[in-house]
Amino acid sequence: MPEPVDAVEMQAALLRLRRTSGLPVVFGGLLSDARHARIAELNGAQTSALRGLVISAGSGLGGKAIALSRACAVTDYASSRHISHEYDAAVAAEGLRSVVAVPVVVRRAVRGVLYGALRTPATLGDRTFDAMVAAARDVEQSLAVRDEVRQLLAAGRAQVTDPDAAPGAWEDVREAHRELRALVPRVVDPALRDDLLEVCGRLASAAGAKVPAAREVRLAPREVDVVACVAAGATNAAAAQRLGLRPETVKGYLRSAMRKLGAHTRLEAVVAARRAGLLP
Repeated sequence: MPEPVDAVEMQAALLRLRRTSGLPVVFGGLLSDARHARIAELNGAQTSALRGLVISAGSGLGGKAIALSRACAVTDYASSRHISHEYDAAVAAEGLRSVVAVPVVVRRAVRGVLYGALRTPATLGDRTFDAMVAAARDVEQSLAVRDEVRQLLAAGRAQVTDPDAAPGAWEDVREAHRELRALVPRVVDPALRDDLLEVCGRLASAAGAKVPAAREVRLAPREVDVVACVAAGATNAAAAQRLGLRPETVKGYLRSAMRKLGAHTRLEAVVAARRAGLLP
């Protein structure tokens, strides 16, 4: 079943969609299994007729979009001959006529569906379709980031539990730490972000028994991110690309981190950060 945090992403996407498209009604939901989506989020609806509606792949407009994995639209829902009509009663109760449905596709798998609708029969223009596709992409990217975070969290927790489980395990720990820190700025859910930072901290401190402790050093989150990239051998340009920053900004963070760590070279900064328990 979709989690509450996923619903937050859907709500935010629908709010942006209504603002950018001018559509009076937008709604959608995520798939609960491979063939069924539940309409859980609505914006602009005047009734509750659509809420909780379970859409089956191949049925109605949204089901057609799910089955074909592409956007589908009708000018007049009730009279359209290109869709099945299992959901006509709910659509009519809300007074919808012109409707477009766009699937949310993550790594070739449909994960949800977004709808936009008018209460008059009219052809929807390119602006509307572009806004719908952009909203679906927003949800897609959020779900993809969350999938990646969950996988890395699981791997990170496993490494914390047993960092010596296999040869080269410490390199795996360090790579997991770098990848998790790079994802933190892309996570909008506070609880998930806290989980990420908690595991990052545990990965960094896991080396404590192997590396002598040094004086306490406090680096800003982005300074840690930059030093972690440097530890992986990244140039300033590569670190900037990975972190979504400008190379000049990376240089500034690195200079600041080196000053706090008492380091004169990039290598010294990495060693000092590990001794301070900031990196695994």
